[in-house]
Amino acid sequence: MSQAEEVIIGDFSNSNISGWEEKVFEGETSYKLSEIQGVISLQAQSRKSASSLVKKTKIDLIRYPYLNWSWRVESKMDIRNEMIKSGDDYAARLYVIFSVGFLPWQVKAVNYVWASHMEKYDVWENAFAGKNAIMVALRNKDDSSQIWQYEKRNVYEDLQEHFGTEIMTIDAVAIMTDTDNSGGIAEAYYGDIFFSSE
Repeated sequence: MSQAEEVIIGDFSNSNISGWEEKVFEGETSYKLSEIQGVISLQAQSRKSASSLVKKTKIDLIRYPYLNWSWRVESKMDIRNEMIKSGDDYAARLYVIFSVGFLPWQVKAVNYVWASHMEKYDVWENAFAGKNAIMVALRNKDDSSQIWQYEKRNVYEDLQEHFGTEIMTIDAVAIMTDTDNSGGIAEAYYGDIFFSSE
């Protein structure tokens, strides 16, 4: 059996945060390297804020279709309706970004989120960006907080399913813990992030 090839995006366990740039939407979420249970990871703390960290990197999804990561939330949010603007907050989200042109509305994304009341694997359009940003609930209120959860998604297949066309490359990966619309508080940790061939 051949060994899977990997492309490291977030090398947090090695205290490496280089290449990640902050994008502020409303207030600044605090992002910093922190050790928890003996693991160095990226800690995110949001208080009525929404900013993300973005890593610009082109990924060949034909060669590396699988996105792998771990995350944990320290306490769950209680958002009743995540499909409206006032409920568009998540204790943890990781998303992939791609562009089909040079104009702002030609930038699209799939958001993998730790939801509040949406059912697992529910899919919906983002309340602000509409069909340009698709939300996918991987975790929700039924998942335990304060423990690591591990994810693996075939991004190539997800993008084809949600946007109806073959997308062979992405342009960036972003993480965000945000509470600006609900005025709440959230804390999450993100482990290493990488793409793999299998």
